Amino acid sequence: MPIQTSIDGQIAYVTLNRPEALNALSFTLLQDLSNAFDQVAASNARALVITGHGDKAFCAGADITELMSRNLVAERDGALFGQAVFAKLDRLRIPSIAVIHGYAFGAGLELAMACTFRIVTAKAKVGLPEIKLGLIPGYGGTQRLPRLVGPAKALDIIMSGRTIGAEEAERIGLVNAIVGGSDPQALGAQYAAQYTGFSLCASAFARDAVRRAMEVDLAEGLRIEADLSTLAYRTADAAEGMRAFVEKRPAKFNDI
Repeated sequence: MPIQTSIDGQIAYVTLNRPEALNALSFTLLQDLSNAFDQVAASNARALVITGHGDKAFCAGADITELMSRNLVAERDGALFGQAVFAKLDRLRIPSIAVIHGYAFGAGLELAMACTFRIVTAKAKVGLPEIKLGLIPGYGGTQRLPRLVGPAKALDIIMSGRTIGAEEAERIGLVNAIVGGSDPQALGAQYAAQYTGFSLCASAFARDAVRRAMEVDLAEGLRIEADLSTLAYRTADAAEGMRAFVEKRPAKFNDI
């Protein structure tokens, strides 16, 4: 199967399994990814870990052979489809972690940037090389990258098409951490564990507040924060969390 989906305890795993093509994203694979994200959203998982099969690549990008000789309508539809699939990932209620072990170029990096967090091994190489083909990123790269690293650095990366190593990626804020090891699923599960013990309600409110902060001015953002924090107070999990704090015991959250 080109996409492998499984759930082990609190963690859902989605693995790109097309190693003969360095896990490149064909349109069929994108549809399979979309279905996988729906499956994860309907599950009881508390975090999602996305990996690429094999030692060479997380995802080497879009399948270039499918992008050639298309008409204008097909080209735009293809971009909108890829954006819609990655938007599903971005909007998942649970945190998602991309584990980059090897190459993540073009659409592969765009997939990773749609995740909540990105971790890399020392051998990771990332970039948006579309400019070298006379193209620009089309699955969200021009929008998510500046939100992560700032517009000046994003333009440098996009307009040069250069490859970025693990240390630079961490330094500029493109990834959250460099991790040691060679088992991407285990690395992802270990990283995800720090986020799975809390109320999904509060986690979702926090992510929504931060995401919307990138779209509005400070005054509007503060109003959004006030509204979402008020909603958080109305949850049963908030009552349990505060009661557990007063009683000096671990909270038992039920995501309600």
